[in-house]
Amino acid sequence: MNPQRLSIFSAIVHAGSISKAAAALGCGKSVLSRQLARLEDDLGTRLIQRSTRRLTLTEIGELVFAEAQHIDRAVANIEQLTEQHQNEVKGRLRVTCPRPLGQRYLVPLLVEFTQRYPKVEVALSVDDRMVDLIAEHIDVAIRVAHLEDSTLVARKLSENPRVLVAAPAYLARRGTPKAPADLLAHDCLVYSNGARVFDEWGFIQDGVTTPIRVPSKIQINDGMALVAAACAGGGVVVIDRLLAAQELADGTLVQLLPDCQMRPGQPVYAVYPARPWLAFKTATFIAFLQERLFA
Repeated sequence: MNPQRLSIFSAIVHAGSISKAAAALGCGKSVLSRQLARLEDDLGTRLIQRSTRRLTLTEIGELVFAEAQHIDRAVANIEQLTEQHQNEVKGRLRVTCPRPLGQRYLVPLLVEFTQRYPKVEVALSVDDRMVDLIAEHIDVAIRVAHLEDSTLVARKLSENPRVLVAAPAYLARRGTPKAPADLLAHDCLVYSNGARVFDEWGFIQDGVTTPIRVPSKIQINDGMALVAAACAGGGVVVIDRLLAAQELADGTLVQLLPDCQMRPGQPVYAVYPARPWLAFKTATFIAFLQERLFA
């Protein structure tokens, strides 16, 4: 039995179709179809039920797939051991990141990383959904979240303080709030997610948290769009400092109520699947992020 055919079978199952697996592997569909057919001939049984809409594993196919994944992991571990032994940063690095951080911070750093390590090829997926790292073969995910216990390993990259900001033009027109309660008379830009609107802002002063439910002039489900609305003079917004750092530095936005701390946002983590050996390219990339991401 050819182990490569088991690897191809595993790739087809992960991708969900022969055409998607062929695209991921960079070969023709007919090549994969023949290899799958030969594996089934070798084993004397059908592994996958084909239909026009999807592939379905047979009972024996599910058992073979479970064992094939052990082989995939062993091959990956061997590759990682080889990289570590050679002490060379190389290979394909798959990264996923939420859209605001990807656009503002990560993309320029990926260019710098590939210039520093020219044998690395980076595939970045800018995606706000919670990606399944194992199923989608992701090496590193940047996540802004309070992480629950899981089989993943997390390295904290940064805390995530939040700030209250507005554009000077808006403040000239509407006045500058002097206390949290003044926001009730201001236009507020509010983050929303589906049916949920995050219009309760918490202010911490002298160790006491005061929640204020603000009027939401505009609701947006994207952090960078909220920053853009504030820059356009649309109102006051509570935002992660990471997303507004550039505008605060150049004066496009100014911080309000500096004596009041905001409830912090969710920390920023680098997350990766737990494996016996961490690939040298992955370990190097995470160390690079810790050094450079929010320097």
